[in-house]
Amino acid sequence: MYYITRLIRPCSQAQAEENRLGEREQLAFQEERPRRRLLRRLAARRLWRAEVRYAGALAAFAALAILARLNAYFWWDVAVAQAIQNVPGLLGLMRLVSTIGYGWKPFALTGVTAFIFLIYRRRSEAAGLVFSAAGSTLVNHFLKLLIARPRPSVEFVAIFRPLKSQSFPSGHVTFYVCFFGFLFFVAYAILPKGAWTRRAALMLTALPVLLVGLSRIYLGAHWPSDTLGAYLVSGLWLGLSLHLYRRWKERSTLHAEEIMNAK
Repeated sequence: MYYITRLIRPCSQAQAEENRLGEREQLAFQEERPRRRLLRRLAARRLWRAEVRYAGALAAFAALAILARLNAYFWWDVAVAQAIQNVPGLLGLMRLVSTIGYGWKPFALTGVTAFIFLIYRRRSEAAGLVFSAAGSTLVNHFLKLLIARPRPSVEFVAIFRPLKSQSFPSGHVTFYVCFFGFLFFVAYAILPKGAWTRRAALMLTALPVLLVGLSRIYLGAHWPSDTLGAYLVSGLWLGLSLHLYRRWKERSTLHAEEIMNAK
């Protein structure tokens, strides 16, 4: 009887331990449920706010595009453009800012940057960049053909480089926002916090986006409303591109080895 008791007791103790662990897990899960519900509500609220902002920006662009289709320019376009062109000493800088947005250069820049991402096994970043930059170019060409707004006239502003394509929205602004804006987000997300490389990358990708609209107006290539429309539509396309990029990263669809390297 003694030996039987010795054999049964460890089994009973082990079962009791398992029961206690199970009770603790259930208790922890029950305590965690309110927190999870709160996090889900907060996430849903953030998503709703983002959707409202996105819809508002889309509505604003649609209204501006319709007005641009009906008007070759607005009265304030002339006033703002002339005021910007009256600022002396900016011609060299404005030409430099716009130079990489002409002709084949945007395609070459996108291809080279995507190739560099592939070399470092950043396939998600390469795919996201191509989708953002190349997709925005297609959207811009479609909108130009649809709206068919003429370029600014020499009767109102100085034109430093005559262009024959349509004016609304600005192709330079659209490309710069979707190319450099995507790189800005990638640099912010993957480079070490506090590193000088991160600060430099953020500055170098933000400056072209901030200056390109001013450059296109100064050079007489676009009306201010053209650049405003381009900032709106490119911001929408960039938002979509970043959303898809984050989903690719989360699902590890294109870069299973990247997650292994990050661990």
